Amino acid sequence: MNDFSAEAMGQVIREHRQSQTPPMTQEQLAEKAEYGKGGAVSISRIEHGHISPGEHRLAAIALALHMTPGQLEQQAEDRTRSLARERGQRPVKLREQVADTKRRHAAITERAAQRSKITREHAEAFNNVHDVVRDEFFMKFVELARSISGAPEPAQPENEALRDSNEIPTAIRIQAMSAGIAHAIRGAATGGAAGAVVGGAAAYGTFAAAAMLGTASTGTAISTLTGAAATNAALAVLGGGTLATGGAGMAGGALLLTGMVAAPLAALAAAGFYVVKQRRTQREEQRLRAEVEVAEAALDQSQQGFDTMIDVLHRATDIMRYVEVHGTHALEKWRMCLPPGPRHWASLEHGAQERYKDFLTVAGSFLATSLINVPALLTAESDDLRSMDRGIDETLRYADKTIKSIV
Repeated sequence: MNDFSAEAMGQVIREHRQSQTPPMTQEQLAEKAEYGKGGAVSISRIEHGHISPGEHRLAAIALALHMTPGQLEQQAEDRTRSLARERGQRPVKLREQVADTKRRHAAITERAAQRSKITREHAEAFNNVHDVVRDEFFMKFVELARSISGAPEPAQPENEALRDSNEIPTAIRIQAMSAGIAHAIRGAATGGAAGAVVGGAAAYGTFAAAAMLGTASTGTAISTLTGAAATNAALAVLGGGTLATGGAGMAGGALLLTGMVAAPLAALAAAGFYVVKQRRTQREEQRLRAEVEVAEAALDQSQQGFDTMIDVLHRATDIMRYVEVHGTHALEKWRMCLPPGPRHWASLEHGAQERYKDFLTVAGSFLATSLINVPALLTAESDDLRSMDRGIDETLRYADKTIKSIV
């Protein structure tokens, strides 16, 4: 994982931005790095050390600054070591120690507050567009598909594909999820439980569960095809902003974040009396400094996971927005081409039949993106985080490419 701190990377980026001729503004860097609307806020957060850019963002920033990602990373590593040496030089006089601890106390409190704010902003952005896609694309497709009788069984993952790999490829997972959705649609069309509520969060949860927990032709539970980043527990991610039936939702990342730093921050709050005291003893100073160091360590240890989480939420939100604009439009065009109901598969033109299959794939890709266990990134150990990041990156890349190739 990274050997540099977010603070060090932010300082290096700011210095190179300001050293351009003429000096580059945050808005200009954001535009050159293709951050899109409001990108200057992201650059500001990076430069203040609240967040470190992911691999793709770092490459874009480096290019805008006429550097390579490796050069930025090396300079950030050097700056990280320099900052550590500076902070290791503890002031001698008690008055100077008190001032230094107060500064660090204020910095760590602000850092935690900013992290929570950033998490909530990204989680809410994802949830908002996700819910639109759920209602305007996913459930509307389900309703149309239910009106078509005699649709063929969707292709199932091959037995060999399931046996030959412990980490099931993303294409196989999405194929399995699409099959699960199709089976749930067939069940709903014949009066099954999935048809109890059409539209809205509750019905969506039924179809999501069918996709995750259904069985492939081999008898292998689809839930086992989802890899380390999206296990059965990922169903809980559908809560909050995405399912009214419970769970923390993507915004649960903010709650998890609060839980991760709650203990050290509570200790800091309890020690607030000592922070505002004009005078405090050497023992009081040592106690507060130790609590500040615990809080700093808690945030440092989770920084990589936090950065990864924000990058994943941003990329997933972009995928959702694409489906919101293009997927819903394509679905409406398909609806207009369908014959009046009730409909039978044989009555559909070949193009309409192919679009049905296409939309099943988009629906599976949409669910695969939705079910990424984002909050788990915050608590993952270094090796697990690296593995999860690879799996999530593969899912997002495949879903993005597949959806854009269809709609």
